[in-house]
Amino acid sequence: MKEVLPLAEGWSLSHSDNPLPAQVPGCVHTDLLTAGLIPDPFLGVNETDVAWVGQRAWTYARDLPASDTAGEGHERADLVFDGLDTAATITLDGRELGRTRNMHRRYRFDVTGHHGRLEVDFASAYDEAASVLAVTGERPNVYPEPFQYIRKMACSFGWDWGPTLVTAGIWRPVRLERWSTARLADVRPLVTVHDGTGRVEIRVEIERTAQGTARPLAVRATVGKGLAEARGEVEGTHAVLTLEVPDAALWWPRGYGDQPLYDLELALVEETGETGETGETEEAGEERPLDSWHRRIGFRTVELDRSSDEHGTGFTLVVNGERIFARGGNWIPDDVFPSRITPERYRTRLRQTADAGVDLVRIWGGGIYEDDAFYDACDELGLMVWQDFPFACAAYPEEQPLRGEVEAEARDNVVRLMPHPSLVLWNGNNENLWGFRDWDWEPELRGDSWGGGYYLDLLPRIVAELDPSRPYTAGSPWSGSWDHHPNDPAHGTYHSWEVWNRRDYTEYRDSVPRFVSEFGWQAPPALATLRRALPGEGLAPDSPGMLHHQKAEDGNGKLNRGVERHFVLPEGDFDRWHYLTQVVQARAIATGIEHWRSHWPVCAGTIVWQINDCWPVSSWSAIDGDGRLKPLYHELRRVYADRLLTLQPGDGDEGLPVLAAVNQSAEPWQARVTLRRLRADGTEAAEHVLDLTVAARSVHRRSVPQDLAPAPESAKEFLVADSEDLRSVHFRVTDREFAYPVPHYDVAVESPVGAGTGNVEVVVTAHTLVRDLLLQADRLGPDAVCDTGLRTLLPGERLRLRVAGAAETGANAVRAALFCVEPA
Repeated sequence: MKEVLPLAEGWSLSHSDNPLPAQVPGCVHTDLLTAGLIPDPFLGVNETDVAWVGQRAWTYARDLPASDTAGEGHERADLVFDGLDTAATITLDGRELGRTRNMHRRYRFDVTGHHGRLEVDFASAYDEAASVLAVTGERPNVYPEPFQYIRKMACSFGWDWGPTLVTAGIWRPVRLERWSTARLADVRPLVTVHDGTGRVEIRVEIERTAQGTARPLAVRATVGKGLAEARGEVEGTHAVLTLEVPDAALWWPRGYGDQPLYDLELALVEETGETGETGETEEAGEERPLDSWHRRIGFRTVELDRSSDEHGTGFTLVVNGERIFARGGNWIPDDVFPSRITPERYRTRLRQTADAGVDLVRIWGGGIYEDDAFYDACDELGLMVWQDFPFACAAYPEEQPLRGEVEAEARDNVVRLMPHPSLVLWNGNNENLWGFRDWDWEPELRGDSWGGGYYLDLLPRIVAELDPSRPYTAGSPWSGSWDHHPNDPAHGTYHSWEVWNRRDYTEYRDSVPRFVSEFGWQAPPALATLRRALPGEGLAPDSPGMLHHQKAEDGNGKLNRGVERHFVLPEGDFDRWHYLTQVVQARAIATGIEHWRSHWPVCAGTIVWQINDCWPVSSWSAIDGDGRLKPLYHELRRVYADRLLTLQPGDGDEGLPVLAAVNQSAEPWQARVTLRRLRADGTEAAEHVLDLTVAARSVHRRSVPQDLAPAPESAKEFLVADSEDLRSVHFRVTDREFAYPVPHYDVAVESPVGAGTGNVEVVVTAHTLVRDLLLQADRLGPDAVCDTGLRTLLPGERLRLRVAGAAETGANAVRAALFCVEPA
């Protein structure tokens, strides 16, 4: 039976004559940090002080004893790397085993009978990129870094939310595999469902030793505990098995059903009966196990409806026949040093993502194919995964040596990830088709390759060959063909960035795209995160550390303009600026999602940019680089809930506001909605009660009665819609124009049963209109968390906030951590 020896221990790292202990998996930066040789690049402006690390060559080394690679009854010993970052030469006792140039691939080297000093020499990624550029020639790029010339995580080279920390190292596990006769080289389970019967077609590739060339082999497969079994003979190096599971329980996205998972196990065996002169088995005998393989699978169907209609070209995910409005979030690597991301960290972040109402995670193309632990968690949580191939925001050469690497990595990862039922879509790239058309690449290229051959030919062919159970789309954004602009909102997927870059967030309402796969609005991280990341700094929007941790072009200018369109920009009051930027981010995203959800099924999904961060930074994230939840996170929980009540301005009859009740649940919604026109002082001017029946997975829209609509440009009246615990408010003018009263509210702190646990409840009683009240719990303690984000209270209303991790907190401290909208 195959034996696996992990090689995590005994490594050293050096770039001179002074080796230091190395952690594997790991990277150069984390080892240097552990040794105290570099400052933490996440703090202050230290990032610039460690730039030299990415410019140097580095060597990992350890001894590989003879006992590990020979003897013990095994014919072969293979050295297996699950991930090398990136351009490496591997030698054993001075003999070169091979060279690598791709972070996204696995590598295997035959080291049978060899031993001695094992060295992995990493060249600088900059040097590798320069050598490829010299062969292929230059290509346009949106950032001044050479990431398109090396198959490496692009955001290692920095992004408009990420630091430039160019890594090197053995970033995924390394091991020895010792085996005889044959091993399982590739296992491809094609999982489908037909008329309630689950079907698993398994295609197996076998590698044999020289001695095992003619030996009779078989593969056995089982699903669950005896639900289905199959056995097949190996023909040369191939085998195909088919298993059927009657009445298979379907895997559903969260909110649509359960996520049953089945164990799929495969065994490679040698038939050890008596053999005749032909080498064929004459009598059945014992089976000797040689290798095994195990994954969890789920039965479901997934389609992508891209049919044309009167609105353009659709883009709707259909799972098990159910058409889905995708409530999505874009995912970037959760750490700029991905080797630090543990399975527990993946599960925490993805649980947070699911708890925000997200049902689809898009793995963005400037990152990586994530670890299996990521997809395992998504399988269990019911989070659909949209997987970009790693291409982003640049023209990529299609010549060698890159083309061969692209094909090898795609084949490697399609096979690795296809067992996961959560994976529902392969996507060719991020913004490169758009860039070719709109960003002046075409004239600069003058006919040179730019990646189109990957996205429109190579990658779809690989997916069709290896994983035909899933749809493929050429890019995000992509209209489906060159007959339409790549970023046409009426066709396919759409990226909405003009609003953040140049406009007011209310302009999200100007169109109804078919599927919004990127849109976002920035805000700084939580105050406790800033204080940790910028120690000793007097915080100001333009303080040195704040500017260094703002990577977007004119990022602070866009933040300020976003605030100024609605509020008076506070001068010299960082706390107020911090609060208002958070409010605007949450409102901006809510404005887009509420509008687009209210137009289902024309719009079939939104994927907010972005769920997470890779370090402490001002960015578009809902969860900051220290894992703290921004107000946007809580707003996502509201606008991505199964049931949403929203007031949309001015698109109803005679320009009246529209009430939209969105029901994405499986049951009809009998909604009693109270509509009120209120004065700024909270007194009621008019009221109307509506009884609505909203069918499952549908939207009900109706104009607000004319006598309830505040007058156009009214600065003294507003509209409120309430149904159970759902609320929507609508103001005709901006906050700076509205006649807000001075907010007045009482604060009480209660300790629930179990005093001393650090959990308290804060009760806020409003005596005036209190808009967008926010308790910034991290101001009470760096680990304190509040269960609620922005809330609007009417006079006489009481709000109970639950705070964890804030022991011995009094009302005065809580009041200092509470913010709300104030009159201009």
